[in-house]
Amino acid sequence: MGRILAIDYGVKRIGLAVTDEMQMIAFGLTTIATTEIFAFLSDYITKEKVELILVGEPKQMDNTASESEVYIKPFLVKLAEKFPAIPIKRHDERFTSKMAFQTMLDSGLKKKQRKNKALIDEISATIILQSYLSIV
Repeated sequence: MGRILAIDYGVKRIGLAVTDEMQMIAFGLTTIATTEIFAFLSDYITKEKVELILVGEPKQMDNTASESEVYIKPFLVKLAEKFPAIPIKRHDERFTSKMAFQTMLDSGLKKKQRKNKALIDEISATIILQSYLSIV
């Protein structure tokens, strides 16, 4: 069984999370600059067996696509071209940034640490992945 890799796409940064090989536990992997994502993924996928790529799907409260979807669509096309053997799924990511920030508060991180937007992106990817695992 391979890992599931979750992506929380952002214009500047991308948060990444993965499962264990049994696909039971989601954990944060890293945050990478958006410009470096394909080099990072190529390297990671050659080292680890990735069975599925899960990309966060931002939606409005009325279930319509978020304005950031404009940036995600071209990314999805390129992702599918670069890794045609790996299926790509989308998963609702509403409120993950707020949940990530609350997680940081609950874990007792200092104010300076909570301002680390890269950490928020990584935690958001983990929440997206854990949410997906809870329904499959």
